[in-house]
Amino acid sequence: MDLTRRIRDKMMKERLMFVYRGVVTNENSVALLVLLEKEMENSEFGFLGRKRLFMFVLESLQNVTRHSTKNKHAGMSMVVYSKADNGYTVTTGNVLQTTAVEELKSRLKEINCLEPEEIRSVYRKMLSSAEFSNKGGAGLGLIEMAKKTGNKLDYDFVPLKDDLSYFILSKTIDSGGVGLHFKRDEQSFHGKAVSQLERIMADNNVYLLWLGHISPDVGKEVLSFNETKLSEEDINSMMRKRVFSILVEILENVLKYSPGKEAEEKYGMPVIMIRMFDKAFYLTTGNLILNSDVGALRQKLDLINNYDKTELKDLFIKSLSSQDLKSDSTGNMGLIDMARKSGSKLEYKFEELNDPYSYYTLTVKVDQKIN
Repeated sequence: MDLTRRIRDKMMKERLMFVYRGVVTNENSVALLVLLEKEMENSEFGFLGRKRLFMFVLESLQNVTRHSTKNKHAGMSMVVYSKADNGYTVTTGNVLQTTAVEELKSRLKEINCLEPEEIRSVYRKMLSSAEFSNKGGAGLGLIEMAKKTGNKLDYDFVPLKDDLSYFILSKTIDSGGVGLHFKRDEQSFHGKAVSQLERIMADNNVYLLWLGHISPDVGKEVLSFNETKLSEEDINSMMRKRVFSILVEILENVLKYSPGKEAEEKYGMPVIMIRMFDKAFYLTTGNLILNSDVGALRQKLDLINNYDKTELKDLFIKSLSSQDLKSDSTGNMGLIDMARKSGSKLEYKFEELNDPYSYYTLTVKVDQKIN
């Protein structure tokens, strides 16, 4: 099974919506939060639910950021958004020394045993204590999360090698703002699925995944987050510009062939996957497409893949000159532009699902140097 299909199946099974693996910073935290906000705009999530969920996201991202500044394994940090029954779940993961696990686990257990009034009382005491003033408030962030979300915190510690552990913290909030928590008579929370996904992403150099309807607003925030990520990775401006431009085109390609949210939810949600290795970026999208559109699209892709750099330039000019200003369609221009700017062939696959639809996967490799 190819990587895109494997990841898409895992995300659908576990109701994952967005996953980021990498260093969490103050700068990219803003884009991470806005991305969730844009996805929720068309949901029935209430104001209180959004407020509490965003508060938890902010605190948990700050918690990961604090670890990231000191930890050489900060690139293994995870931010995961997923759907839940009548709500959303936000999960973060980061590496810490195994020697710190017992103290942190004890602190979390204590917090989860407190009633809401007790949490507020402990929070006030911590703010005014000399220990907080001298040490910077170790544990205050966890109390803050419990206080603002009004419920217990779900967590797990997954052992890694070299005396390291993976700390996973999670929170589910329903549309009314009520925090949901695994109770004693239910299956206990565990982070195995998150740690497994982290390994899959690490092994395949994936740093961003999205599964869900791609609206123009969501696409805009994916672009914004990726631009911040590349700036922090010290990627040169020319490469950033090329990756950004191709990502714009590949997202437009998804929107162009989308049969609508209802069909996507029933037969196959769009996916975005971004990988970076060997000084190259691999931009992959997958989306539902009408079988009646497959033949013509396949013909366009094959035609473009048979052209060299000079021929692609001529084809682009020809396509540009034939545009009708009264039409919204850009014909082949988006696909041609991807091939020109990436310097690579367009890898594609059509998987027939049923009589009306197929699943269309497109991957564009962006090299540092264009051949």
